[in-house]
Amino acid sequence: MPSPLADRIRPDSLDSIVGQKHLIGEGKPLRKIIESGYLPNLIFYGPSGVGKTTLATYIAKKTNKTLKKLNGTTASTADIKDIVAELNTFSGMNGILLYLDEIQYFNKKQQQTLLEYIEDGRITLIASTTENPYFYVYNAILSRSTVFEFKPVEPADLAQAVRRGVHILEQESGVNIEISDKAVVHIATACGGDVRKALNALELSVLAGELKDGVRVVKDEDAFDLTQKSAVRYDKDGDEHYDIVSAYQKSMRGSDPDAALHYLARLLKAGDLASACRRLMVCAAEDVGLAYPQILPIVKSCVDIAQAVGLPEARLPLADAVIMVATAPKSNSAHDAIARAEADLESGKAISIPRCLQNMHYDGEDNNNKGQFYKYPHDFPNHYCEQQYLPDSIKNAHYYIYGDNKTEQAYKAYWEKIKNRS
Repeated sequence: MPSPLADRIRPDSLDSIVGQKHLIGEGKPLRKIIESGYLPNLIFYGPSGVGKTTLATYIAKKTNKTLKKLNGTTASTADIKDIVAELNTFSGMNGILLYLDEIQYFNKKQQQTLLEYIEDGRITLIASTTENPYFYVYNAILSRSTVFEFKPVEPADLAQAVRRGVHILEQESGVNIEISDKAVVHIATACGGDVRKALNALELSVLAGELKDGVRVVKDEDAFDLTQKSAVRYDKDGDEHYDIVSAYQKSMRGSDPDAALHYLARLLKAGDLASACRRLMVCAAEDVGLAYPQILPIVKSCVDIAQAVGLPEARLPLADAVIMVATAPKSNSAHDAIARAEADLESGKAISIPRCLQNMHYDGEDNNNKGQFYKYPHDFPNHYCEQQYLPDSIKNAHYYIYGDNKTEQAYKAYWEKIKNRS
């Protein structure tokens, strides 16, 4: 069974690797390291299909070390020990280059097994991961390695890889392939920056093409059908999930309805209705808040409707709510106020509750000043009276600061007027 096109098209030079120009472009840091001839321990971090394995394979070919490959999803501690055992043999004489794919699946003990050998240079480690290495890679490994972040490949660069794939397929089959620029651009755009996905989609499109007069014709509709859902790069348990929900909320907070709708669409396309609803309600409370207090029941109603009707119709009430939150006036005064109150609690400042607020109906004989002394505000003009509500230790604390929006400024003006009269 032939290997996938993405494996058969491995580049033979740095310049033929698509994307990652911030790392391997002329004068860039990783390129300088590779060209120096000295190979430190490296960790490649980024989404799948963006060239981590391709670059590691290229680097391995440029060294005289013995290349060993392991995958964190299947390798065991015994596999590592087998590699270590080769260090004292002829094949390990110049050292071993270990390419460890998906290192995040190695537990702490497995990663520690490598420490001694990467420390003294007998094993040079190139590890790749789709998860943030600062969360998933043992700190001692991190401190002995240099981390480089890979990014999704831009459509223009992906289109080059697709066209190169067409050329390889023509060479392998001996048959010319006819594919429109429209189909190439669609594959390059719809695969979410994933080179492997794009090349797989291309290969499937060619296999689905018709042979006419000795030419394999790829129909646009076939290319569209085979790549229609590939643009959604998403893993509910991975970094991509947190990046998308973070961008979603920050776009609403930043009052950009177009960006907010984009990230909403990505969440819903991945079927993550729960995250879309939760972050929407949080943003309404945290970022709009008292600037437009009526937004909370409105957003909650939209979320209830979305959950009741389910996808795909849920996108409609959620789009209404997202646009409303993004375009509403903003205030985080309540968020900051509760944070200040929590800070006082954590510092241990607040202890006893003022006597006038306690639920007390009996005074012991040892109390010479009997009574609760609570003033009922509704017995006073404007339903307000001066009274201490905070504990003695923080009685002068101020947590809430009125926002500069018209709603909170109206509240402020009202209470300044009432309190100055009392």
